[in-house]
Amino acid sequence: MPSSQPADEQGTQKKRAPWGVIALVLLTGLALIRNGTGEFDTGPPQPASAAAADLRSPSTTGATAPKPLPFSAASRVEIPAIQVDAPVTPVGVDPDGWVEAPPPEDPNLAGWFTGGVSPGEKGTAVIDGHVDNQQGPAVFYGLGSLKKGNHVQVLRKDQKTAVFEIYGIQVFEKANFPGNRVYGSTGAPELRVITCGGGFSKQNGYDGNVVVFARLVEVR
Repeated sequence: MPSSQPADEQGTQKKRAPWGVIALVLLTGLALIRNGTGEFDTGPPQPASAAAADLRSPSTTGATAPKPLPFSAASRVEIPAIQVDAPVTPVGVDPDGWVEAPPPEDPNLAGWFTGGVSPGEKGTAVIDGHVDNQQGPAVFYGLGSLKKGNHVQVLRKDQKTAVFEIYGIQVFEKANFPGNRVYGSTGAPELRVITCGGGFSKQNGYDGNVVVFARLVEVR
């Protein structure tokens, strides 16, 4: 089980679990944001099939490719295309092995998974959040409506902003969640933003997860 303890701000991070282990935890636990109700209007938007990630697409290369950043905890996430501007809290795993979600009482709060890299570091960083709560839509309700080319901006504790460009948005069934594909490192700084999605039933909640695939394109 990955450590749920956050790293310190001097760049010395607690030892990370191998991604293969994290992928298994997330595969079984990223059913994840377990407080969604799915009962508002017609439900959250779902990704179009044309928005699927093309993993053969080249990453940003050459002179335009930003260098990976050192470790620094995430503090805020902004997605202008869907009017997301939310603080980020560290999340780990709970005693049952589930990846923690941010407290559901605050609908405008995202979680950064401290078992992986920080946004902008080499590797795949993970930010999650609720799609809804008992009061209505939450921070990532509109995630499925994003398009390729939209940007996700993550403000870090070191005052740098890592800007990621989206190259895919897909919904995956929880029962067949492709952990290695979603969380595995591409060798470059990448980001995954995740919430619940797919079909909904009162008995089982959402049957899938919406996953945004994005790569680092700028550092401010």
